[in-house]
Amino acid sequence: MVRRALSAALAVAAFSATVVADGAKCGPGNLCPADAPCCGQYGDCGVGAFCLGGCDPLFSHSLDSCVPNPVCKSGDYSLDSLDDVQSIDKYLGDSSKINWQSQGKPVTYAPDKSLLLTMAEGTVGSLLASTFYVWYGKICATMTTSQGKGVVTAFIMMSDARDEIDFEWVGVDIQNAQSNYYSQGVTVYTNAKNLTVDGNTVEKTHEYCIDWKPDSLTWAVDGSDMRTVKRSDTWNKTSNRFDYPQTPSRIMLSLWPAGLPSNAKGTIDWAGGVIDWNSPYMQNGYYFAQVKTVTVDCYDPPSGAKINGKKSYKYTDMAGTNNTIELSDDIVILGSLMGTGTEPGEAETKTDSSTSTKTVAMVPGGNPGGGGKQETPVATQGADSNATPTAGDVTQINPTGGQAFVQGTGNQGSGTSLQPGLGKISGSGLAIVLAVLGLVVL
Repeated sequence: MVRRALSAALAVAAFSATVVADGAKCGPGNLCPADAPCCGQYGDCGVGAFCLGGCDPLFSHSLDSCVPNPVCKSGDYSLDSLDDVQSIDKYLGDSSKINWQSQGKPVTYAPDKSLLLTMAEGTVGSLLASTFYVWYGKICATMTTSQGKGVVTAFIMMSDARDEIDFEWVGVDIQNAQSNYYSQGVTVYTNAKNLTVDGNTVEKTHEYCIDWKPDSLTWAVDGSDMRTVKRSDTWNKTSNRFDYPQTPSRIMLSLWPAGLPSNAKGTIDWAGGVIDWNSPYMQNGYYFAQVKTVTVDCYDPPSGAKINGKKSYKYTDMAGTNNTIELSDDIVILGSLMGTGTEPGEAETKTDSSTSTKTVAMVPGGNPGGGGKQETPVATQGADSNATPTAGDVTQINPTGGQAFVQGTGNQGSGTSLQPGLGKISGSGLAIVLAVLGLVVL
């Protein structure tokens, strides 16, 4: 999930059968060009999916290159099937029809009416991201986490301007959840704090809640408030603003391999070591985390918000702060993955040779679902990397159909998979750094 730090514009190449990345990068002082106007969360420029969820308006060709963010939708979302999930290479921006976008291979687990986020060897795991955005609200996920060295489960809020609120679980510490927050991608390691969970995070589900208000941010576990951060305590005299998450954010749930050998040493150390692809914590060839439900209670826009509609959130200034967000009636649905926020195009009815060979990236690669990664490890409590599976843990999981699931070897449900041999990227001190192979859009 290569995402955040604005200075770390590292990326994974995105591929389809006929379209390849043009290599344009984006970041501080480097906006995307007109022919690939949308800045994805990995620091690559492109069209299509680059212009939808995760499109950074601050480094795109213009603020309106990115599609406006669909507004918050309160509700109880039962993740018991893939009916409400669409893979990133199929989703074109109509959040009225689908609530979740996926990368990787989430699979249904019928016995417990839930979805499994899976991670097989040679992949970057799985990600579910809401198609709608939350601009303050209470967001809860009922879930279990994965276990093992180098394995990280995450439930986060992430804005296009890289404001972030995290719950993360390192697989060698199943007694604690790590809470964290960032503003505009700036990594502050002292923001992290461990929250102790009753029992452990693997054997049974727990409810994790983020209560995000304009003036305070609270993390809760199983109904008990565990940590609160006040906006007033985050004032940064140097930047002359509050280092507080304040822009519309997507909900992200993910499982990813922080312990890949090619990652930065600090990332590997934080994750508990190099990942073991023959671990007893794997089942049917993959690590997994289970997600049962997500609930969303949308709050009203902050006092003084610019309100000129009720369908979408738009950035009106490069500052990317609370007071630059406008509520509007603007809705953009792309005609195809060649569309952008300013030129959405029309639905393709036949193959057009003029576009099928155009060298521009349409789908970001990698899995951006994790939180800010440490370059020095966070002390953990109760870590046990040598524990063995117990009844009710991995040994009970068997996805629908009873088939062994191996990500990256064909089209097996919603999502995308990785094609070996397409290249690697290396680590960054400010971002989650994955040694990722090219993402093939199925």
